[in-house]
Amino acid sequence: MIPPIALTAGEPAGIGPEITETAWQALGNTVPFFWIGDPRHLPGSVAHEIIDNPADAIAVADHALPVLAHPFGGPRRPGQLDPANAAGTITAIETAVALVRAGEASAVCTNPIHKKALMDGAGFAFPGHTEFLAHLAGGARVVMMLSAPALRVVPATIHIPLRDVATSLTPDSLEEVIRITHQGLQRDFGIADPRIAIAGLNPHAGENGAMGQEEVEWMRGRIGALRATGMRLSGPHSADTMFHAAARTGYDAAICMYHDQALIPIKTLDFDRGVNVTLGLPFIRTSPDHGTALDIAGRGRARAQSLIEALKTARLMVTARAAHGTD
Repeated sequence: MIPPIALTAGEPAGIGPEITETAWQALGNTVPFFWIGDPRHLPGSVAHEIIDNPADAIAVADHALPVLAHPFGGPRRPGQLDPANAAGTITAIETAVALVRAGEASAVCTNPIHKKALMDGAGFAFPGHTEFLAHLAGGARVVMMLSAPALRVVPATIHIPLRDVATSLTPDSLEEVIRITHQGLQRDFGIADPRIAIAGLNPHAGENGAMGQEEVEWMRGRIGALRATGMRLSGPHSADTMFHAAARTGYDAAICMYHDQALIPIKTLDFDRGVNVTLGLPFIRTSPDHGTALDIAGRGRARAQSLIEALKTARLMVTARAAHGTD
């Protein structure tokens, strides 16, 4: 039997508790998961049941939201950050990772965190979830993929200022991103021979050096060398022509050079069903592709579709890894 998915609480003041209850209503025991958090923080729109260990979630998910109780330092006030809850938010993530690495959970799904609240309340030293999870995995080199039915994108650089992108990108770092993406598509999405399109850094992919030199000086050469090993790679492409419907039929994933180059098209195409996937970890991790939404927390306006898709994607990835012969 496949173990259930561990779902972390995320920021209590945000919409995480609300969309967790909605996700359980939608999925029940079809995608069994358990929530790691403080039961006091749940809105109470559905029944929940405290479980003693993750295995209990399989049976409980049929009639209630399974909760692995994890006390936080303060109450939940929708829309109002409380530094007392920062440590609990962090340790819930650590608990989920420990459980999946012990084989008690099949994957980790994370509700959104508020990074500044964690920095202010607990000295959180990481730019985001992705970097923290890589740290918990022993410093694994990871990449962030955003996945939706219409598009998969990978930013080669993530949470850094735009002015630092050109100096952070190197031939070796881009190659590493390409290799991790290629392996992830095979192992986690069951695509035997992935097609990967790679965006240029500069407008019009540099236009043969007229608008930037990176594409001419090293990007074309490194992509060509990897293509010669058998990878189905194309690019560097002009990013402004990569994401229309006809272009998207030509690849399984697009690698972009910086955060917004990747996230703007996918959030425009399918904001509600986008899923954040971390490739390169020794365990499966997904997350909804949105933030804490403090402005609408507790107002009954939060949509859970991205979390539902994140849980479904995690389950599909578990199946794909099993078929690929990895765990």
